[in-house]
Amino acid sequence: MRTEINDQKLLEGLAQNDRKAIETIYRQHYNMVQSLILSNSGYPDDARDIFQEAMIVLYEKVTSGSFELNSQLKTYLYSVCRRLWLKRLNQMHRKVSPEVENLEQTVPVEEELEAHEQRNKDFLLMEQSMNSLGEPCKSLLEAYYLEKRSMVEIAGDFGYTNADNAKNQKYKCLMRLKKIFNQLK
Repeated sequence: MRTEINDQKLLEGLAQNDRKAIETIYRQHYNMVQSLILSNSGYPDDARDIFQEAMIVLYEKVTSGSFELNSQLKTYLYSVCRRLWLKRLNQMHRKVSPEVENLEQTVPVEEELEAHEQRNKDFLLMEQSMNSLGEPCKSLLEAYYLEKRSMVEIAGDFGYTNADNAKNQKYKCLMRLKKIFNQLK
C-alpha cells in the first residue's frame, strides 16, 4: 500500500515537472534498467537512452490525464524499457539473452510505444511541413501556436488591417500546412 501511494505521488510530481520527483524516479529505478541493458548486449549509453525514452513515454501518459497505473511504477518502467530495448536489439540484430526474450509481458505497453513512435514520426513530418510552408505563413503560425500571441498582436506585427484579416490568413496558412503534411505522409 505504501509503495502505491509513493508511486502515485511520484507520478503527480512528474506530471508537474517536479525536479525532486523526477530525480527520485531515476534514483529508484535506473539501476534496474541499467542492469537489464548491460546484461543483454548493451552499454551504459544505451541504458541512459532507453531509460530516458521510457521516462518520456511515462510523462506523456501521465500528462494525458487518462493514465492509470495498474502495477508498481518499477514494473511499468521495467516493461517499457524491456520492450524498447528488445526493439532496439532487433533493429541492430544483436543477440538477446533467453531469459529476457522469454519473459512474459508484465504490463501491456506495446500499443503505448507504437502510439509514441507514431507521434514522433508525425512531429518530424510536421517539422518538415512547416519548413516547406514558407513565409509569412510559417512565422504567423509559430506566433499564434508556439508563442501564444493574440490575433490583435499578430495583425499589428504582420501588417494586417485587423484581427479578422489575420485570422483569415491563419486559416489559409493552416490549410496549406495540412495539404503539405498530407502530401508528405
